[in-house]
Amino acid sequence: MDSEVKEEIPVREEFILCCGAETQVLKCGPWTDLFDDQSASRPKLLVFIITDPNGQESKDTYGLRGQVEHKIAFLRAHVPKEIKLVIVGHSIGCYISLQILKLAPELPIIHSFLLFPTIERMSESPNGRIATPLLCWLRYALYLPAYLLLKPCPGMIKSWLIRMVLQRMNLQTEFSLLNVCEPFCLVNAAYLGAQEMMQVVKRDNEIIKEHLSKLTFYYGTIDRWCPTEYYEDIKKDFPDGDIRLCEKKIGHAFILSSSQDMADVVADWLNDYLSKTEIRTEGNKD
Repeated sequence: MDSEVKEEIPVREEFILCCGAETQVLKCGPWTDLFDDQSASRPKLLVFIITDPNGQESKDTYGLRGQVEHKIAFLRAHVPKEIKLVIVGHSIGCYISLQILKLAPELPIIHSFLLFPTIERMSESPNGRIATPLLCWLRYALYLPAYLLLKPCPGMIKSWLIRMVLQRMNLQTEFSLLNVCEPFCLVNAAYLGAQEMMQVVKRDNEIIKEHLSKLTFYYGTIDRWCPTEYYEDIKKDFPDGDIRLCEKKIGHAFILSSSQDMADVVADWLNDYLSKTEIRTEGNKD
């Protein structure tokens, strides 16, 4: 990736209704509605990024299965079938990415990049052994303090606290993080986390085997959610797979300190992949 070539790409934050819930979507690119735009400049490829999610509306509003259904519903409703999809998943987003491949085979997904994939044995990982009792058994004790302390707190104070934390960590963000201080969001995140600890246990080798040619796994060397042991195990089970180990000591929560490094890595992979395919596109990312 040529670091000297910089292109100004518009970035927008939108809220849409999906599965009955107001859903935040970040869009990169000049396109607003891919169905309405029938011009020759409409992209042939969409990069869809799935991060650690917040709960959204579905049969199990804030559950793990609900998150999978929510992403599938979004793609079916907002991406024309003729536009190819590249999915970038991070953490539990990798589990969701694999489930999308399994449950929505009609979606034109040509490749998935799975970053620091929490797709197995979450409760047995170093962080999982700490998080499991907190999320599964003790989270109820946190609900009342969260509502009592944060609910009456004015938005101005919440915003100031977030800015102070980001400044101390030398971080910047283009979009509002105010919802991280909302009790409703914290409670939903804890519920979702508990389901992850209980349900993400055994790696789904059938999905991986069926779609191995369109999967790239990226494991960390300092990742306490999916340690190198998990990398070695999946590498042994799928010796022909594109399974890589990070050489840059990037942490699991790379968005906090190594977002540009990780973006450069994925951009290089994507450019290399597209150079070997018949797709030629300016690209778009939702």
